[in-house]
Amino acid sequence: MTSTAQEASTPAPAPAVAAAPAVDTSQVELSIGGMTCASCAARIEKKLNRMEGVYATVNYATAKARVSHVDGVGVADLVATVEKTGYTAEVPAPPAPAREQDPSAERRRDDDARLASLRQRLLVSLVLSLPVVALAMIPSLQFDNWQWLSLTLAAPVVVWGGLPFHRAAWANVRHGAATMDTLVSLGTLAAFGWSLWALFFGHAGMPGMRHGFEFTAWPGASQGADGSSAIYLEVAAGVVTFILLGRYLEAKAKRKAGSALRALMELGSKDVTVLRGGTEVRIPVDGLAVGDRFVVRPGEKIATDGVVTEGTSAVDASMLTGESVPVDVTAGDTVTGATVNTSGRIVVEATGIGSDTRLARTARLVEDAQNGKAQVQRLADRVSAVFVPVVLLIALGTLVTWLLVTDDATASFTAAVAVLIIACPCALGLATPTALMVGTGRGAQLGILIKGPEVLESTRRVDTVVLDKTGTVTTGRMELQDVVAAPGTDEALLLRLAGALEHASEHPVARAVAAGAVARTGPLPAVEGFRNVAGLGVCGVVDGHEVLVGRAALLAGAGVELPPGLAAAQAAAEAEGRTAVAVAWDGSARGVLAVADAVKETSAEAVALLRELGLTPVLLTGDNRAVAESVARAVGIGPGEVYAEVLPQDKADVVKRLQAEGRGVAMVGDGVNDAAALATADLGLAMGTGTDAAIEAADLTLVRGDLRVAADAILLSRRTLGTIRGNLLWAFGYNVAALPLAAAGLLNPMIAGFTMAFSSVFVVTNSLRLRTFTGRTQSDTRH
Repeated sequence: MTSTAQEASTPAPAPAVAAAPAVDTSQVELSIGGMTCASCAARIEKKLNRMEGVYATVNYATAKARVSHVDGVGVADLVATVEKTGYTAEVPAPPAPAREQDPSAERRRDDDARLASLRQRLLVSLVLSLPVVALAMIPSLQFDNWQWLSLTLAAPVVVWGGLPFHRAAWANVRHGAATMDTLVSLGTLAAFGWSLWALFFGHAGMPGMRHGFEFTAWPGASQGADGSSAIYLEVAAGVVTFILLGRYLEAKAKRKAGSALRALMELGSKDVTVLRGGTEVRIPVDGLAVGDRFVVRPGEKIATDGVVTEGTSAVDASMLTGESVPVDVTAGDTVTGATVNTSGRIVVEATGIGSDTRLARTARLVEDAQNGKAQVQRLADRVSAVFVPVVLLIALGTLVTWLLVTDDATASFTAAVAVLIIACPCALGLATPTALMVGTGRGAQLGILIKGPEVLESTRRVDTVVLDKTGTVTTGRMELQDVVAAPGTDEALLLRLAGALEHASEHPVARAVAAGAVARTGPLPAVEGFRNVAGLGVCGVVDGHEVLVGRAALLAGAGVELPPGLAAAQAAAEAEGRTAVAVAWDGSARGVLAVADAVKETSAEAVALLRELGLTPVLLTGDNRAVAESVARAVGIGPGEVYAEVLPQDKADVVKRLQAEGRGVAMVGDGVNDAAALATADLGLAMGTGTDAAIEAADLTLVRGDLRVAADAILLSRRTLGTIRGNLLWAFGYNVAALPLAAAGLLNPMIAGFTMAFSSVFVVTNSLRLRTFTGRTQSDTRH
């Protein structure tokens, strides 16, 4: 098993159990080889954390260790410590920059080879074990000397089939440790050794010996109190086979759990057509550099992040955002690597390559989240760390107690072996990370990026969600919303003349009027004598008409007054928080145009979804109260939950005020001025269409600018947390119930082996149910 390491200078994370170094540290991520259960991860973590200036967390499900270390500790020291503990860790040469987002082909081949080997070992063991179990459980099949056939079939299963357990157990013994493999190896070898003794030195090898299968270990169920007539070949072979089956199913399920991240990392294009001196040249994507111009034809993936310099097309970004509707792009628009060009030929100039792309950053964020540990996992880790030694003591105590109470060696041995075999710390170790892997991977597919496992805990506490208005609830762009023409004035003509004049201006309101006019009437006429009157509006000649567009004061200065009907329309628009623009030509007022920051079509539905989750939506904005309350009414937020005229630096204070009232506060925003509030909130959600500062400060990033995704993100996080809690409840409950049953002699060791294998498989398959999570936005885009 090899390992990968990525190192970056970063402050050490704040641990929940051990104290992290307070000074600036370097962080390295290692893949660990040889772990077979949660106890292994706990041992490695304990050893690493004993090093001075080191804080480490080891994740059994992802087989990775994240280590923060001071400058005096090198990566070689960390690797050496892991190897001294009995496991492997190796740091390969760093990958080529353009390939950093791709998984290692060698790693995939190693994983495939290990899975194939495990499958082969399982199939051979299964074929050999079935007749052994059948002969032991069905007396009518037991012919003379059947027990020797059982021995012949069971020996390869116990020795060869169980070799991975025996090898790992021996390695642990040499390092003075005990893990899950110790329990399995000790239990199966004890059963096999007892059988050899009974066959060669007891009465079990006699011709005509009969053997019954019992579900318990109580006296009277065995063949003699001294155990000389009892063999446990079916237990030894059956347990090895069951546990191999459990390991195989667990390995396959863990691969499925990480499939979303692997698919995300494999989205990138492998080669690209670049323009070299006007000639198209096909090269590997490794050779692409920032500033290179490359061609993307219909149906091809865009090789890397960039800006469109030529052409018009539509881009399918569903694999990154979860949104199935392609987005139109033209010259000047930014595009993201790994998205698909669906229609026209475009030329793109590369702005980011390799690890400096949105895809790579997304994959890195998801992987970081999967490698973290939720607070609830810490308790499971502490239990796993002492679990195996405690089980060994319980098994010894069970053996001694049964011998003293019953004087039945067979029953005593059966109960002790059952205790060794039924204990399962693996379920504890898999409970959190498998759910986290599936949940974060599914989130990435839906355009929801979860920064870390601690975020899941926050979603449970939240009861209030603060929504920044501009860019979150609204589009953040001014749009023409209403046109009121004076009696006798044609509305289309009003838009043509006003739109033509405003088209020459760069003011946001002017651009909104011009865009609305083009959308409703088509191409606009030319303008002559254009003049901008500062603070009031614009004027000029359009189609021979002297046109004025702007405030009422502009018209008044030219001796034009608004008639009562238009004045009323202007007042009504301003009362609703919209910007009213008056239009006049040839000495008469002709109409009023209302412009506003448009509410997103999905915002009202998003607010309703947030309420369904038990959250109270609050609107926060720097705009005046009239604008704020107008937007609030449009989306279904009451006036009592509106905070208007809030300065950017005061947004965090509003969050603190709500928290002081005892509320758990989530904040959704997208701008630089939202960063402080996002960081202050109990849960920060940044729209991926926003600024880097906002995304950096947030706990959850919503790749799309659709507010409904915020509800999906909270629901997915809560469902992932619920799955983690369900897994832990099962894992703890199983071990708490199973160990006393085994110690009381109520379980045959072979049944114990089956239930132990099933417990781990149950936890992983339960986590895989998160793959079916479908958010409201995802459901809607399919129709």
